[in-house]
Parts: sequence; C-alpha cells; structure tokens
Amino acid sequence: MRRPRGEPGPRAPRPTEGATCAGPGESWSPSPNSMLRVLLSAQASPARLSGLLLFPPVQPCCLGPNKWGDRPLGGGPHVQGLQRLLEQARTPGELLRWLGQNPTKVRAHHYPVALRRLGQLLGSRPRPPPVEQATLQDLSQLIIRNCPSYDIHTIHVCLHLAVLLGFPSDGPLVCALEQERRFRLPPKPPPSLQPVLRGGQRLEAALSCPRFLRHPRQHLISSLAARPEELTPHVMVLLARHLARHRLREPQLLEAIAHFLVVQEAQLNSKVVQKLVLPFGRLNYLPLEQQFMPCLERILAREAGVAPLATVNILMSLCQLRCLPFRALHFVFSPSFINHVSGTPHALIVRRYLSLLDTAVELELPGYRGPRLPRRQQVPIFPQPLITDRARCKYSHKDIVAEGLRQLLGEEKYRQDLTVPPGYCTDFLLCVSSSGAVLPVRTQDPFLPYPPRSCPQGQAASNPTTRDPAQRVVLMLRERWHFCRDGRVLLGSRALRERHLGLLGYQLLPLPFEELESQRGLPQLKSYLRQKLQALGLRWGPEGG
Repeated sequence: MRRPRGEPGPRAPRPTEGATCAGPGESWSPSPNSMLRVLLSAQASPARLSGLLLFPPVQPCCLGPNKWGDRPLGGGPHVQGLQRLLEQARTPGELLRWLGQNPTKVRAHHYPVALRRLGQLLGSRPRPPPVEQATLQDLSQLIIRNCPSYDIHTIHVCLHLAVLLGFPSDGPLVCALEQERRFRLPPKPPPSLQPVLRGGQRLEAALSCPRFLRHPRQHLISSLAARPEELTPHVMVLLARHLARHRLREPQLLEAIAHFLVVQEAQLNSKVVQKLVLPFGRLNYLPLEQQFMPCLERILAREAGVAPLATVNILMSLCQLRCLPFRALHFVFSPSFINHVSGTPHALIVRRYLSLLDTAVELELPGYRGPRLPRRQQVPIFPQPLITDRARCKYSHKDIVAEGLRQLLGEEKYRQDLTVPPGYCTDFLLCVSSSGAVLPVRTQDPFLPYPPRSCPQGQAASNPTTRDPAQRVVLMLRERWHFCRDGRVLLGSRALRERHLGLLGYQLLPLPFEELESQRGLPQLKSYLRQKLQALGLRWGPEGG
C-alpha cells in the first residue's frame, strides 16, 4: 500500500549497541577531534554542545527565484508547515524523509533548519537517537545538490552548522558550501602597483591609518620624535591631531612639534599653525622651546588679517596656556576685525571665542589697556555641558552625585547644570551663608556679578537680595576624560574653566574620579559627600538652618 506523501515512513532499524557511523562521504575516523563522534557519544557534556544547541533558529526569508519555481520562499502555508515538521522531527531518519518526500515544498532555508534540528537530536539527553551513515550521506547530498539556489546567508548558516556537526573540512559537503561561498564573493580588483614609500611618506601613511587613529600606540609615536629630518608639515599636523584627540601628553613629541614650528616658521601659514598648537592648549602643556611664543607672535602679526578663524583658534590655545600676546589681542578686538568676521559663516563661533578671550583679559590680564569686545557682541561662552560630557553621560558620576546631594541636602539646596555669567556651566552649585549654613537656592541669587566687583579676589561677593555676605560653592566633577591620558593633568579647557570660576569668586570643591569610583553604592557616596562638605565648614539640616 502506497504511503501518502508528507507522512513519515517506517523507522530505520536501530543499530547495534556501540555502532558508529561516518560523516557524509567519509569513512569513520576514531580521531578525538571529530565533533560528530562527540555528539554521538552518550557522555557528551552540555558545554561541548552549547555552540550548536544555542545557535539561533533560522527564519524563513525570501530568496527569490530558484529551481523549484519563482514563488517567494517561506511565503505559503505548506512551506511554513514543512518547517514546523522539520523542527519537530523525532529522529534523523524522520528528518531526512520530510526533506526527500516533499521536493516541491522544500526551499533553501529549510536545509539550515534541518541541520540545526539534527544537531539538537544528536545532542539530546539522556542518550541521542542513533543515526545511520546513509542518513547523513543523503542529507549532505540534498544540500550539495541544491546549494546553487541558496543565498549567501543560507550558505554561511549551513557551513557553520556543518562544521559544528563534525562534517570533515575536506568532505564533499563542506567543500561544496565553501566553493559556493567563494563564488558569491565580489571579485577582487587587480592589485595596483603601490609606490615605494620612503622616509616621511611611511610616517604619513602610518599616522593617516584609521586604525592608528582609533587605537593610540604610544610606543610607535614616541619613536617619531627621533626622526626630525623625515617630518613634513602634513605629518606634523597628523601627529598633533593624534596627540590632541587621544589626550596623549607626550613631552618628547610636543617639544618636537614646537621645535618644528620654530624652524619652519617662514613656510607655515596660520591655518597649519592652528593645528600644530592645538595639542599644547588642549593638553595644558607649555613647551620649553624658548622661541615658541616669539615665533607665534610673529606668525599672528603676519597672518591675522588673512585667516580670522585660524587667528582666533591660535589665541584660544594660548589662552588655555595663559600666554595671550597683547599685540594680537589689540588686533582681534579692533572694530575692523569684528566687523569683518560678523559677515562670515563662522561669525557665531568667532564671537564665542572672542567672548572667552575678553573674559580672560578681564580676569587674568589686569595690565591690558587695549580695546575690548563690545558688550553687545558678547555671547555666553559655554552655555551647556561640553560635547565630551554629553557624549559620555552614561559613564558620568553626575546622576549618582545628584541623587546623593538630593538625599543629603534636599532638592531645594543645590542647582545642577547651572550656567553662570559669563557663560560657564557648573556641575552643582550651593549657596552658603557666612556662618556656613547651606541655604535654599530659590531664596538666593545664585550668580556672582560679572564683571566682578573691585573687592579683593577670593573674597565672597555680597548677596544683593539678602545683603548677607554669602559664598557660592561649586562642586566640580573631575571625570576620567577631563584629564590627559596619564590621569594627573587637567585638560586645558577644564583647567581654564576652574581657574576662571575661582577668579570670579566661586569656591570650588573638586570631586576626582578616583575618589568617586572607589565609592561602593549610594550610602558610601553620601558619606563621602558629607565629609567633603563638612571639611569646608558647611552645615545643613535642622542644625544648619
């Protein structure tokens, strides 16, 4: 009597105890490296099978026209029903029969499903069902015969499963799948004749490599300083950018850049110079080269009117180093320069930098008597947290410190991310009375006047609302990325902000990342903050008013 199509036939006879089977097209080898022998072993451990049994199920996908027709694969109910039958097969023989007896319903994505189910059956416990050599050979022949219709994803899945199942790497199944995989790869273009790189060209190629830029190699860049004769302006720019980007405060290399700038002064324009001086300001490093500042002053005098943005960028780096030349300040604060940059596309960023330079003149250059930036041209310097802080917010300690302050002081006694004149964003700000009591911020003016009053620097400014001398305490988070790579020197922008806030009259309370990282949980952090605030003589709660 003929069996209806789609129903499994009689089960194959069980092999005798201890019988083994070979991989498809291969004689069985007793080598312990065979994954198939491990899978057929009754003592196979779950760890050995995890790579196969945890392999994600293969989802039906539309593979386009194939040898069985032009219908999309995985779209019909019969095709999806066959996948369920394959996933529920109880023995390897039943699995093969579902594939062999339904040729019109089999699609390319069914073969990875079959291979994965075979691995699950062979790894089942307490003892896997027996499998005959003919079954594995027939399954491999089905896959080999139909693999030209597979897409590249199906080929990769089948190849991966075949290797996990222990099919020999030089057997017909793995070889056929590997051949199809190589056939689907796009052809490689013929190798072009690369010119031989010599001297500085080799260094330029190494520094331009994206991998080198992503992963700093200090031992490699340190060797560049010993080859000054091979360094070109472009190579030096790449080196300067690399040091600045990765916060590498390498004195040997920075001195090499400073010496190069002095030696090549006549050949360098301000657009190149701005890139060469960038790491000095960012890394807070003033070179020992005696002619460094005189050289920059001559370049600024020569190039200031040619490239306004480059001129301001150079002055920004010198501002971080507290080395602003008066002559250059006279030029950039002149009405002609300000009117010239006002109509350019980068007018806003130039005005922001000029506002910062004007603040530096106000706070750090009492002897300057030249022109200043008009008040109507001034804009907030940094009205929001810096880009690096926003990009790394998920690694910051700000949220847990805010929660610690909320539980310790109460929400009404601190302000977070408050921007104070002339435009510096503070992490946390407290208002403190002359007796040391932490006051509710809403009842006080949290801002100190700018420009600062003529009282001696460091003294607290009087509160215009209560007429009670008060202090503004700023808690400064010093995260790991606020420092150079060595973790000891603050970046130039951070040091500048803290320096200016201190000169404005704010009392700073730094919270270093080493101390924050050592706190285990919120209770320890609250105890740490309590000790920090009490060390300043601050009081809060019922006893603090």
